[in-house]
Amino acid sequence: MLETSARLLKLLALLQTHRDWTGGELAERLGVTGRTVRRDVDRLRDLGYPVHATQGTAGYRLGAGAALPPLLLDDEEAVAVAVGLRSASGGTVAGIEESSLRALTKLEQVLPPRLRHRVRTLRGATLRVGAPGAAVEPDTLMAVAEACTRHERLRFDYRAHSGETTLRLVEPHTLVHFSRHWYLVAWDVDRADWRTFRADRLTPRIPTGPRFTPREPPEGDVAVYLSRQLSSRAWPSQATVLLHVSATEAAPNVWPGMGTVEPVDANTCRLQVGAETPEALVWMITAVDIDFTLLSGPPELVAALRAQAARCTTSLNNFPTPPE
Repeated sequence: MLETSARLLKLLALLQTHRDWTGGELAERLGVTGRTVRRDVDRLRDLGYPVHATQGTAGYRLGAGAALPPLLLDDEEAVAVAVGLRSASGGTVAGIEESSLRALTKLEQVLPPRLRHRVRTLRGATLRVGAPGAAVEPDTLMAVAEACTRHERLRFDYRAHSGETTLRLVEPHTLVHFSRHWYLVAWDVDRADWRTFRADRLTPRIPTGPRFTPREPPEGDVAVYLSRQLSSRAWPSQATVLLHVSATEAAPNVWPGMGTVEPVDANTCRLQVGAETPEALVWMITAVDIDFTLLSGPPELVAALRAQAARCTTSLNNFPTPPE
């Protein structure tokens, strides 16, 4: 009986590799006869595993069933799932924190000691800094994701930063988790242009609209487009500076969503940034840690830069000059 159970687990592990197996291949892997393989497949079906017979190859494939049967995970998969559940328990999808913790508890109870140690070591060596972003309802994410996948037009009520709510009709392209928020990148049908929407501010209207032919992503890359949109949107304070290095050298110092870098020549590039206040702009520009020249910006930014320069100079007034 123990040998049969072990063989069933091995058979299940083979079937979960997302490929078709012939009866002969399974028999060879398990070291049994074809008749035994057929009997073991019937046992798995009795346990609720949807093992389908494939046409033409006299083989088998594990399909999707009406209920979720137990799964077999290898070591790396088990660690990945545990880490993912830990992240989800404090993430930005509303309502799944408790279920994530329950699932994580169940998984950690059955993890072998060596894997449990790896998960706990990783958890103890990492730290979440800062508050999570605005939470999104799981039903909202699922509705938007399905519309993206099925290429179906989506209608939703969208609440702008000002609080005004409008009805939007879009061709959804991609959902992106970016800088603690979920964003939908979509073609706005009424405005005939690409737009970016915060997922926590939209309420889908069901049913979805007709199918559409997907467009090429904006700027050829959704991530690049979203980064540019977030850095160049209507911030209260905006500025353009000339960085005295090439765009290639500057790029590693400009984090996603901070600003856009455009090459000028082999030795300089332009950086466009936006922020809530001139003081925040000063911090962003100087944090790049590259010599710069201010090209444009509000008068308040000029005053804030001068104040920062004076503050730095004053801080050295009583500092002893190191010997040469």
